[in-house]
Amino acid sequence: MIAVSAWAPHAAAVKLDGMSPLRTDTFDLGGLRLTSGEGRRLDLHVAIEPFSLAGESYPVRPEPVPVRLDISRTTGDGYALRLRFDASLTGPCMRCLEPAEPQFTVDVREVSQPTDHRVSPVAPGARGRAKREDSDDELTSPYVEDGVLNLRAWARDALALSVPANLLCRPDCAGLCPVCGANLNDAGAEHQHEQAPDPRWAALSELRFE
Repeated sequence: MIAVSAWAPHAAAVKLDGMSPLRTDTFDLGGLRLTSGEGRRLDLHVAIEPFSLAGESYPVRPEPVPVRLDISRTTGDGYALRLRFDASLTGPCMRCLEPAEPQFTVDVREVSQPTDHRVSPVAPGARGRAKREDSDDELTSPYVEDGVLNLRAWARDALALSVPANLLCRPDCAGLCPVCGANLNDAGAEHQHEQAPDPRWAALSELRFE
């Protein structure tokens, strides 16, 4: 696993001669040292694992996927995040079995706002230690832990939500002929077969009238 430090965010967008762009799997949000209300936009690359659909493997292209990450610092240790990218899945069409490469546009947001522990002042003459009050508006993100963003997991889950149940080469794919297996996209509307006789009438065809 490769983790690109927040101190060098542009390293993930640099392509060296004869080499693929550097990959960002996790990102240290705290390393940006943003103050409340401050933001940063980063262009990174992330690897997304292939999807397994109907027993077939569908790799994600390009590899790695260029992504744009917007980071805004909220109050306390909170962050508002936005992730955008375009990616394609490559593999057989689920109707006609021809190569398919549908493209998906992803635009998702996450908010990570840990509980703000505030210390209440102790009334004069009161005994004991100060009480800690938890804010009621806590928002947690499954992709942020201890100020580190799991960019790879977020990107894959976001893409998975965009992938339909049936992956097609085109929305109006006609599929295969159930009789001869011909590709109906190429055969056209004139492709037809004579309807097979109803077996329930087979006995009548054997009757002979004199």
